[in-house]
Amino acid sequence: MKQARNKKTGKRSIFCKILAIFLSVVLILIATVLFLWKDEIATVASIKMIKDRNDDHLDGAVYTMKVKGGFYLDDFVRQGGVKSDKELIDFVTKNITKGLINMNIDDPEIGCSSFTAKTESGDVLFARNYDLSKTNTCIVFTEANEGRHASISSVDLKFLGIDVDKNMESLKDKITCLAATYAPLDGINDAGVSCGIYMTYQGGEETVATDQNTEKPDFTSTTLLRLILDYADSVEKAVEIASAYDMHDSAKTSYHYMVADNSGKSAILEWVAGTDATDNDGSKRELIVTYNDADTHIGTMEAQSDYQVITNFVIQPGYYDDSPVEDKKGYDRYARIYEELNKTNGFVKDEKAAMDILKIVGRRDWANDDKNNCTVHSAVYNLTDKTVMWVPNENFDDPTAIFTFSFED
Repeated sequence: MKQARNKKTGKRSIFCKILAIFLSVVLILIATVLFLWKDEIATVASIKMIKDRNDDHLDGAVYTMKVKGGFYLDDFVRQGGVKSDKELIDFVTKNITKGLINMNIDDPEIGCSSFTAKTESGDVLFARNYDLSKTNTCIVFTEANEGRHASISSVDLKFLGIDVDKNMESLKDKITCLAATYAPLDGINDAGVSCGIYMTYQGGEETVATDQNTEKPDFTSTTLLRLILDYADSVEKAVEIASAYDMHDSAKTSYHYMVADNSGKSAILEWVAGTDATDNDGSKRELIVTYNDADTHIGTMEAQSDYQVITNFVIQPGYYDDSPVEDKKGYDRYARIYEELNKTNGFVKDEKAAMDILKIVGRRDWANDDKNNCTVHSAVYNLTDKTVMWVPNENFDDPTAIFTFSFED
């Protein structure tokens, strides 16, 4: 009997040791996962819906996400950036999801409007309509790190492959949302620099993407905005960043950009070679920078004002001389915004007054010159106070849909 008990005790002891080893291994694995994913877990946990969808009004849901850590942007810069959507997807998948979830980043045809202005009290504003079709949106907050700025930016979640007809509820969708840091459409950083992206339809009969190939490092469309938001403390620094890289426009289309800072300086960045009729080789395009205080060559409206307006056509003089007028996408909105700003020489009462101008050219009430059928979001960035007034889906008259954000928040 005693020998049988000893055998049972011995077996129990061996089992306990095996169980202890197994639990130790499990705990080590959990600790490793928590260590490797600590920033990603905190970021996913921060995702919050602030406005539910309204499908009858083509409204997707609106979320906020507070990004913890540096989301590997310094690694992105060190490796020389990326030169295609596929390379960006590979980078994001490898680093952010650790290869566990495949991702998709896409840039559809974007029809938008932006302008700069000043308030009566002297604050500098950067206003932007983002026009497309129904989608879910995320407002992304990133932290300041050594050598990098904190930022607030707007992201179309359809770019990441998230279903436009459903709320973002699954864990997979929320992990996919981590890639939103690499797909900003407009934003502001804590140095008072703001920027946005706008489609240009370059290349004649078919749109041709800009595709520079020199010995410079590379970036794609939205990653230019990401680098500006993180590393630029002025318009000049933003131009320096743009000049230091080869541009590879995403989704086989073409874009230009506007950037502004709290000094009142702004610039439109365009990659151009020849006119619209001959600008059909994306590898030959070069960056042309048009500053708000040096644009007399553009036209009378531009020469007489210190503010800038941008929509969806290349502003360089003569670009559309050999093209049909319908190729000049967004000129009607461009002229309408100038008409409003000229009434007060580029001054508006406050952010609400700037938002009212965005409302005038909102897509639901505007005779569309492209296939975009709604304005997904409207943002007025105060570059002086470093705050944001943000309205989703043209709900300008709904107090519950008017959001304000700041870095202090």
